[in-house]
Amino acid sequence: MAPPSNSWSDFATLLVEQDGGVLEVTLHRPDKLNSFTKPMIAELEALWAAARMDDSVRAIMLTGSGRAFSSGVDRTESVVATPNVWNREDPGRRIGPKSNRCWKPVICAVNGLAAGGAFYFINEADIVICSPDATFFDPHVTYGMVAACEPIGALSRMPYAEIMRMVLLGSHERIGATRAHQLGLVSDVVAAEDLLAEGRRLAAIVASAPPAAVQGSVRAVWNAVHSVWAASLEHAIQYPTVGNDPAGRESGLEQLKSTPRPEVRTR
Repeated sequence: MAPPSNSWSDFATLLVEQDGGVLEVTLHRPDKLNSFTKPMIAELEALWAAARMDDSVRAIMLTGSGRAFSSGVDRTESVVATPNVWNREDPGRRIGPKSNRCWKPVICAVNGLAAGGAFYFINEADIVICSPDATFFDPHVTYGMVAACEPIGALSRMPYAEIMRMVLLGSHERIGATRAHQLGLVSDVVAAEDLLAEGRRLAAIVASAPPAAVQGSVRAVWNAVHSVWAASLEHAIQYPTVGNDPAGRESGLEQLKSTPRPEVRTR
């Protein structure tokens, strides 16, 4: 999909508006908890490419429609491009700004649920704020799947012990907004009715600064942090490729169907 020429309205799964130097992007599949599919992945790639080359865009705010920020990949659709395990790439690496060489600063306003692949967005944001009803978790292991790419990316935001607790407890426990703030996963918790306004305020301040200085700062700090775990991310897709045993995944799904739904604890 080619980047839009003179309009930000050419997307089906994203709502995009520009106000001055701020580009506001909303993941827009509310009936599917803003889970991403192949079309959304393609549109996000096009968006970051267009934003990267458009000098009028100085800051970006990212949020979600409805009651969720994002539930990650849509599990009803395969986003893997090839059955050849040696040619597989992490599809989530295509949806983040920095993975697409877009160095415009990103303010992420997390509303409601943020699960699994939602961390692709959070991990590559520069400022993350959330509403009090926001919850963060990674359900991969509960569903018999390897959690690798998202938690590796989260190493820049959360302590190892907290990441592993999130990974291993899967769908049984969620990180609430207050705990996310304590951990440094988010920098502020903002009342739900004020979340977007605060995101826009922060983005406008960032957009008001000289863009070369802003983007140079983002790139310098990102490269310093990213270099610590970049090698691990390069090979991360191999772990779910090998570890997502079809029989094990089927067993996990059957177990979820046949046992009472566990009480989910939010801390």
